[in-house]
Amino acid sequence: MEQNTPTQMVKADPASGISSRQPAVARKFSTAPASEKTVALVRWLEENKARNVVALDVSAFSQCMDMVIVLTASSQRHARSLADGLLEECSKLNYEFLRMEGYQAAQWILADLNDIVIHIFQQDTRDLFRIESLWKQAPVVHGALPGAGD
Repeated sequence: MEQNTPTQMVKADPASGISSRQPAVARKFSTAPASEKTVALVRWLEENKARNVVALDVSAFSQCMDMVIVLTASSQRHARSLADGLLEECSKLNYEFLRMEGYQAAQWILADLNDIVIHIFQQDTRDLFRIESLWKQAPVVHGALPGAGD
């Protein structure tokens, strides 16, 4: 008797009762939930000196992402280094990395990981935009929202 392997699946035609073997589409990226990926990425960011890291679960408020991570870099060079490191870390962990915006100016770098969006700010730019306030009612997964302890 023939056994199914991970690279094959049976496709049945209910009308004819005939089944055929076709290669299954292998997942290209990790199937880890966004919450698990967030924990790993926050840990990596903090190990690499990112400051004031806040992770929010925005799945109830957004159809295009599950988590938002906001952090502050100490300089433009540090921001670019964090962005480059994120790309490398995502590649190593097999996390999807769609694109990056704002790399050259490095005042606000946005990294889109499909289910997670990461905002790397310079302190002045973060204070100006206060992006965390867009999701102030979202559960905080890591860190604290600015002004939460006031």
